[in-house]
Amino acid sequence: MADTYNVNPTRMELKKMKIRYANARRGHKLLKDKRDGLMKQFLETVRQNKELREKVENSLAGVYGSLSIAGAVSGPAVLEESLMLPGKEGKLDVRYRNVMSVTVPEFSLEILGKDGQDSYNYGLAFTSGELDASLSQMNALLEDLVALAQSEKTVQLLAQEIEKTRRRVNALEYIMIPKYLATIKSIKMKLDENDRGNTTRLMKVKDMMLKAQLQAGKSDEDEDETCCE
Repeated sequence: MADTYNVNPTRMELKKMKIRYANARRGHKLLKDKRDGLMKQFLETVRQNKELREKVENSLAGVYGSLSIAGAVSGPAVLEESLMLPGKEGKLDVRYRNVMSVTVPEFSLEILGKDGQDSYNYGLAFTSGELDASLSQMNALLEDLVALAQSEKTVQLLAQEIEKTRRRVNALEYIMIPKYLATIKSIKMKLDENDRGNTTRLMKVKDMMLKAQLQAGKSDEDEDETCCE
């Protein structure tokens, strides 16, 4: 027999257990629906994240290749001197939105500094074209990098919420609901046993009363017969 809650076997406790069982069933259904919705959103986000990661990794491979060629052509010292002082700076704004009761971040990037995507903070006379190309590719990649960071964090938060919801669903399905059912069954059995005991006692009392009445009636008849003699 499954484990039960330690409660008094009374009709009031039986009513409370039935209410708790009904609430547990409703909560179990809601949590299962939430888990399914989270899984759907999670898989969609993972698919988008995979596509974005492949795009970013391919672009970064091109950037690293151009930087390697630029370092080989101009020399590491010239490359370091050219990139020592950036001509732009970025401002990252973070907002939050609700996805299936999960608070996920939304990143937005604002570039501050010189106007124009291809503005450089170094002279073009002593640097190679590969360096210019790599910086242009990196500038074009910034938005995708921010979007990838947002997607990665969203996937992480959704995975944590799915795991938490899964544990709650399993706790209700395999622990609490069977325990409520076992407790309700146990209380019903004890109440039925008490009812049978009460019925048996009432039948015995009734038999004793009938027997007493019969004996009293017989005594009255004997007295009447004695008086008649």
